[in-house]
Formats: sequence, structure tokens, C-alpha cells
Amino acid sequence: MQSAFRVRRAHQWIGLVIGVQALLWMISGLYMAVVPLEVIHGDHLAHLPAQPLAPAPGRLPQARLHERYPGITSIRMKNLLGRDVYEIRQGAQASLVDAGSGDRISPLERDDIVALADAAYAGEGSIRGVEWVTRAPREVGARPVPLWAVHYDEAGRTTLYFSPHTGDLVARRHELWRWFDFLWMFHIMDYEEREDVNNTLLRVASATGLVFALSGVWLLFYSIGRRRRA
Repeated sequence: MQSAFRVRRAHQWIGLVIGVQALLWMISGLYMAVVPLEVIHGDHLAHLPAQPLAPAPGRLPQARLHERYPGITSIRMKNLLGRDVYEIRQGAQASLVDAGSGDRISPLERDDIVALADAAYAGEGSIRGVEWVTRAPREVGARPVPLWAVHYDEAGRTTLYFSPHTGDLVARRHELWRWFDFLWMFHIMDYEEREDVNNTLLRVASATGLVFALSGVWLLFYSIGRRRRA
């Protein structure tokens, strides 16, 4: 009888402590189950169309690129707004070079980014602002700055982030993604970086929840046994 009283009391207190977090787990889990991941990623909002590369005899040979830009570690050919360019990397630094003249054309200017955004955006809004970002907001994570941010005037408050060095669309952000990120913070209990799924707080909460469940099972069988004896 004394042990049952202690288990019941512990079960009640643990329930008070873990109940709020369990509710947050269920709410965030429901959101993740209802909203498809491709919607969260914003795949329906923007995509860069693949433009085939046709043979062009006027392209600068890659050997000339190595002479002109020492220390190249990789070269990639691509089409940028109907223009053939080389994307070269010199260590961690990336830049775009005109495939014909060999002139460096990055970092890209605002008008180039607006043209890229118009080509990529698949939503129904219009551009309400273009921002040069030198301090990365939380929603782009560890992506290197600077970035161009193109903001759209629509219900989802879509923002497309482009690299000025490569012209790549590096992130799509909208309200459903921001809600996901907010709920993900509570789901994994990482209230700073929102990335560590093995943090101590989550482990403690999970272990406490397990104790709560086991104590509830013990009390259930104890109650059944008492009723049978009675």
C-alpha cells in the first residue's frame, strides 16, 4: 500500500512536469505529419529551370581559365539567364566567369538577381523588396553570407535567397517553413540552434516521459490486482 501511494504521487508530479512538453510533442508532430515535407521545403514556390548547354566554339578553354585564375579547384559549366558561364572555385571561394571572354561577372548585381528570381518564382505574388544580406538571419542557418534576399508580397511571405557568387537559389523560406522551424524547436527542445536532436534536455524529458508511462502501467496492474482480491 505504501509503495503504491508513493508511485501514484510520483506519477502525478511527473505528469505535471512532462504534460506540457508531451502536448508540445503532439502538436508539433501533428503539424509535421499533416504538412508535406516538399511543401515545407518550398519546392512548389520556386525552381531554377534547367537550361541545356549547346555546343559553342567560342567558349574559353578551361586550360586558359587555370592560367588566368590560379588555384582553381573545380570548374562547372552552366547557363545563367541564357548566358554560358563557368562557375569556378578557388578553395572556398566561388565566382562566375563569362564563358566567352573569361571575365569575372560575380558578385551579381541587383538586376541580375531580380531576373533570376523572376525565372525561378512559381507563386502568385510580386516582388516587394530586394535586400543585400550581410548578416545571416536565423532562417538561412549556416549558409555563407553575403546573400541576396528577394521578398514577395503574398500571404505566405515568401523569401528567396540567392548567392551573389554563383547565382544559385540557396534557400526558399515562407510562413509554413517558419512555423515548422518554430515547432521543431519545441519538438527537439533545442531553443537556441534548433539543430541538436541529442541534447541533454531532450534526453532528460524523454527519460522522464518513460518513467511516467511505466509508473502508469504499474498503477494500472496494481489497481486490477486489488479489485480481483477484493
